[in-house]
Amino acid sequence: MTSILVICTGNICRSPISEGLLRDALERRFGGAAPNVSSAGTSGLEGAGAMPESVQAASELGIDITGHVARRLTATMASEADLLLCMARDHRDGFAPPLDGRAFTLKELVRLLQTLPAPAADAGPETLTERIAAADRARRSGAVAAYDEDIADPLGQPIEAYRAIAWEIETWNEQLVTALFGATAADDVAEVT
Repeated sequence: MTSILVICTGNICRSPISEGLLRDALERRFGGAAPNVSSAGTSGLEGAGAMPESVQAASELGIDITGHVARRLTATMASEADLLLCMARDHRDGFAPPLDGRAFTLKELVRLLQTLPAPAADAGPETLTERIAAADRARRSGAVAAYDEDIADPLGQPIEAYRAIAWEIETWNEQLVTALFGATAADDVAEVT
């Protein structure tokens, strides 16, 4: 089964929200065949729960992350994932040993995938590794300029910042699912209305 590892700093704010939202989007799309989604932090606060504000912001979007337990990113975790989805450039670029061509920021990956031909209408989760490899080739060819790659860290901010970040992550995750696996008939109807 394919797997996606969402990465932030402490694994208590952004990545738990993104993990929950992405898992939900993929399960709605693929049911039991959805890729496995998990998360970790480059400085993960091992064993901590998600911040209460993250839990609330996710809950307001219909996602329950109350059971989240933070983990510190390890080389083994990174090596086992098909996609390393980072919340910021420093997560992608600052890990030792360096993350490879499977590591992207969320925004970077969406933009790269959008430069590629759309996947077949019946694309399934098994196409994930092909799409990631194509995005890496596009990145190395300079297909998309690097700008505004980061999802801001809301730690220490009021709940409104967490809500804004959760909404931003939800928007990018929905675009990611479409860019990875193609539009669905429901997407086409939503665009018309």
